[in-house]
Amino acid sequence: MQPLSLKWPRPVVAGLVALGAAAAAPATAAAHPDHRASGYVYVDDNSADTNAVAAFVQSRDGGLTPVPGSPFNAGGAGTGAGLASQGAIQVSSDRHYVLAVDAGSNQISVLRIRRDGGLELVPGGVVSSGGVHPVSVAEHDGLVYVANSGAGGSNYTGFTLSDDGHLRPLAGSTVPLPDSAQPGDVLFNATGSNLIGTRVGTSQIDSFRVGFDGRLRPAAGSPFTAQGPGPFGSEFRPTNPSQLFVSNAHGPAGAGTVSAFGVERDGTLSPIGNSPFADQQTAPCWVEITRDGEFLFTVNTGSGSISRYSIAADGTLRLLGSTPVSSQAGVGAVDARLSVDGRSLYVDESRVDTLGVFDVDGGGLNERGSVALPHGAAPAGVAVR
Repeated sequence: MQPLSLKWPRPVVAGLVALGAAAAAPATAAAHPDHRASGYVYVDDNSADTNAVAAFVQSRDGGLTPVPGSPFNAGGAGTGAGLASQGAIQVSSDRHYVLAVDAGSNQISVLRIRRDGGLELVPGGVVSSGGVHPVSVAEHDGLVYVANSGAGGSNYTGFTLSDDGHLRPLAGSTVPLPDSAQPGDVLFNATGSNLIGTRVGTSQIDSFRVGFDGRLRPAAGSPFTAQGPGPFGSEFRPTNPSQLFVSNAHGPAGAGTVSAFGVERDGTLSPIGNSPFADQQTAPCWVEITRDGEFLFTVNTGSGSISRYSIAADGTLRLLGSTPVSSQAGVGAVDARLSVDGRSLYVDESRVDTLGVFDVDGGGLNERGSVALPHGAAPAGVAVR
């Protein structure tokens, strides 16, 4: 079967799916900052009762300022507590929409991105997640999968996203999971031909081939046993969709690791080199890879640091070192996302209610400031446009 590479047609016809508040301070600026807008950054606040999404303007020097009107109502409800997941919020492939999990109400929200970077809820844009306690969402050219982690409704469930921003359930797409699975991340590779899900609770990795109909075909042997306890954050290499990297979050203190896998077309996983690769920190959880595929960063929640690796052509990792967050009160730093231009890394420093701004120089990081997150937020996920 050939990889799913064509954009999905968005309409659904007769049930047949066609194919195809704290005031925020700007981040510390350089001596001569350039404040022209370069992009936007979004955070799922996961606030209790009424969920919201915080939006920031990214200036050309990487600094952040809140978009007027931020945070924006997401329509569903958050939990008011950390979600222990990666990918709770995503920007759609066409860059028109933000998709955010509403873990407290078992829903997914779709918000349209305005020209100024602000958000507005799509009419009818809050839909059931198809399970209980959604924690992660993945989208590729109009095909969407959600990881639900709650007892009695743990699964991966598929949807289609129309051009006008409406999510519609994909019949026959749900893959049930045991209540003990505790999925932490779901994601597509760059071509949309494979989908991966991590099971934090049972230390396994689900791997699927994505069919032309959008439904999932599990690889022989899936779920695969992880190389360390608590496989958590995961990322495909942007320049090679057959290489996958997964952090192992639940190892002993100071003994975290990151695994590297080769992914066959049918979804079969095989370790690369001497994987897993030592992290020398505690609880590596969130994973991000530079757009050129040369460097990998993993956020060590237990150490309050970010480990930096170089990635060889064959996918083997070499540890370059670890960069602490500026405040050790920031132990508990969680999700991270690179800016579209790759020059900044934004890190959710949840314990101090800020979004840290790191300058990126190849495999080097330097934290130069932060911006406050909204009062009452329990942030989960960072997305960029």
